[in-house]
Amino acid sequence: MNPPTWTGTTPQAERIAELETQIDKLTRINTALINRVERATELHGSAFSLFETAIALEGRVRDRTTELESTLAELAASHAALALARDEADTARQRLSDAIESINEGFAIFDAEDRLVLANQTYISLWPEAADIIRPGVHFAEIAETLAQRRVPLGALAAPDAWARDRIARHHVADGGQAIALADGRWIQVNEHRTDDGGIVGVYTDITDLKTAEARDRARDQATRAAVLQATLDAMPHGVCLFDAQRKLMAWNGPLLAMLRLDGTRLAAPDRIGSHAAMLAWCRTALPEVVARGCLDWLDAQTTETTRMATLADGRSIEVHRQPMPSGGLVLRLEDVTQARAAAAAIAQRKSDLEALVAQRTAELERARNQAIAANSSKTRFLAAASHDLLQPLNAARLFVSALAGRRMADGNRELVGQAASALDSIESLLEALLEISRLDAGAIQPDIRPAPLADLFGALTAEFAAVAQRRGLALKVEPTGLWVNSDPRLLRRILQNFLSNAVRYTLRGSVSMAARSTPAGIVISVTDTGPGIAAADQVLIFEEFRRLGKRGENDTVERGMGLGLAIVQRAARMLDLPIGLISAPGEGACFSITVPAAAPASAHTGGPAAAASAGVGRATVLVIDNEPAILAGMQAVLEGWGCQVLTAPDRREALACARRRPVDLLLADYHLADGITGDTVVEQVRSACGRVIPAAILTADRTPELKDSLSAAGLTVLNKPVKPAQLRALMGRMLA
Repeated sequence: MNPPTWTGTTPQAERIAELETQIDKLTRINTALINRVERATELHGSAFSLFETAIALEGRVRDRTTELESTLAELAASHAALALARDEADTARQRLSDAIESINEGFAIFDAEDRLVLANQTYISLWPEAADIIRPGVHFAEIAETLAQRRVPLGALAAPDAWARDRIARHHVADGGQAIALADGRWIQVNEHRTDDGGIVGVYTDITDLKTAEARDRARDQATRAAVLQATLDAMPHGVCLFDAQRKLMAWNGPLLAMLRLDGTRLAAPDRIGSHAAMLAWCRTALPEVVARGCLDWLDAQTTETTRMATLADGRSIEVHRQPMPSGGLVLRLEDVTQARAAAAAIAQRKSDLEALVAQRTAELERARNQAIAANSSKTRFLAAASHDLLQPLNAARLFVSALAGRRMADGNRELVGQAASALDSIESLLEALLEISRLDAGAIQPDIRPAPLADLFGALTAEFAAVAQRRGLALKVEPTGLWVNSDPRLLRRILQNFLSNAVRYTLRGSVSMAARSTPAGIVISVTDTGPGIAAADQVLIFEEFRRLGKRGENDTVERGMGLGLAIVQRAARMLDLPIGLISAPGEGACFSITVPAAAPASAHTGGPAAAASAGVGRATVLVIDNEPAILAGMQAVLEGWGCQVLTAPDRREALACARRRPVDLLLADYHLADGITGDTVVEQVRSACGRVIPAAILTADRTPELKDSLSAAGLTVLNKPVKPAQLRALMGRMLA
């Protein structure tokens, strides 16, 4: 019996064929073995041997048969699985086809060779003109060319070949959406994308309703904008009209009709005033002067907007503004500016009258200013002369008192001399304060703002007030600082002097401290004391002239000042534009402060205390030049008390004679001498006569900074009157060192 033959080209069929071949081999082997057994029985006749052989063959045949049955079972299972897979594939294919057909959009798949693989009926219905060729296997180019040749797309009506080329190119790119307008008014949205195997899948949607809605919305928006434009034009007080690129009248307003003496019907009529040319023709009669000046001529888009003026025969002034539109149209604006020009003329006349009045007032103010400047200059000169005349006898009195204090006398007389010296100090302080306030008010002091180290200023103030604080039993604490400020060192020192003077004067016990700290607002310099404090109600009053607080207790032994120190502080701070601070309460002391702009440290600066007085003062020959006999006598008494050899001269002639008779070690000259001669001139002549540079100092009651600067520039030291003997001795020591 021949075994069954299995055919097929699948892997399962190949396996079945292999198994059939093996079964055929086993059958042949089995037949051969049986034949051999039969021949062996005939030859040997051994029944037992035949029996054993038969048993063995039966076992082998049974094993082979079992294997064959197992193989056949596997083959049957494979056939069943294959049939199931084919059923599932058919089901999936049918479901995919049903799904594609169920969607509302057209759907098509093209393979890597751009041939149609699958398309639904919606896709075919979108192109009814090409439905006869849309089938699997057709090339996309054939579909596009057929649509173009049959004039289906709107773009193919004029150039079908160009439209087909563009559509095929866009299809190959397959990068997203494209809207195609059809000749029958429909719109098709195309969305195409590449697949992983190089094919193209496309979704095609009929968007005609959407496009229609968009067109309707666009028309509504245009109508709304037109209404808004017309409302805007009607709200304008001047006449306005718009022309399109074809010079047709598009919009106008009521004021234009009134200016041209037209009604709306005539203006809108296309055969009347509906164009720019018709407007010009009408205006040659209505506004001939405007047309004659070219105010209404057409402007192209490249021309800038222009404005022209025309005066009508009836006296009206018409201003025409022309503005080209980017689209090629033109906007005209006509405005009656008769009243505006009249108002402008009136304003111009008023302006001219005001300018004349201002010029007159300015001239009057300039005359008043010049008079004030002259008065201030006269006041300054008077103050300088008055200070000289007032301080000269005071200087002489101080010198005589100082000379008297150096002599032997009874204790009672010495006490009287001390009281006289104290009275002279008070008079000097009062005069200096009054003169300084007058100079500040008159503007005779001008700030010299420059970077300055606080270390030098603190050192000088420490030296000035250390002895006074020690004499009153107070601890003076000045914190070292390396900060620099940007201010006038002289005025700043005067402010801090008054702070320290008040603190030392009004503090009975405890300490007075001065410190500087850097803050975002600047360098804050403060002077703090442990005095009686100041009530809040008095903290504004103390900056007024001659304002002194009353005694605050029965045992109050404070030596009150004259009430001018803080007035000077306020004026100097106002001149420097620096804020003053005060923190105080009764019984809690006071802290006065001033905030100064910070400055960067200078690279080259030498400072420090002045050199101490030399022991050579007592062996020096000093020539004193002053036109006041009392001053000469007082200076001679003081200097001789120090052991100096003193020569005195009231004028230049005597000074030259003294210098020629005897070698001079030091010159002390008053600045204002008789007959308009100044001390610096006499010093220069004495030096020239002696043939050498003799150390010299100018003693003067003139405290103007200009004089001090000019004398310092000439190499002369300045000492202000009234001269304090201790300052004079220290100065002489430095000059003779």
